[in-house]
Amino acid sequence: MFPLLLVLLAVPLFLSARKQKRAMAEQKNLQDSLAPGDKVMTTSGLYGTVADASHDTTIDIEISEGVVTRWLRAAIREKVIDADETVVEEEKADEEAEVTTAQVAEPLDHNAKK
Repeated sequence: MFPLLLVLLAVPLFLSARKQKRAMAEQKNLQDSLAPGDKVMTTSGLYGTVADASHDTTIDIEISEGVVTRWLRAAIREKVIDADETVVEEEKADEEAEVTTAQVAEPLDHNAKK
């Protein structure tokens, strides 16, 4: 009974460790592949464009025109693809179009006597 219990606990732990190791390797590859001009998002949710990626541990990100900040490479969460942004903007525009077609009720007059 004990060996069976040991196997049932060890297998999920082994599989989760492999998954975590794979995710760390993918993140490292992403951080090593960054080049100037790439649009990125940091772990804190800041969007920007890579300005300089020549340092080993840090990376310079332009967050606004003329505003460049230095970040640790480990703070880069993902590359942002422009095609996704345009799809999201189109969906928002469609939602706004639906909202503007709704009819608005007249405001209630709370001071009126019954």
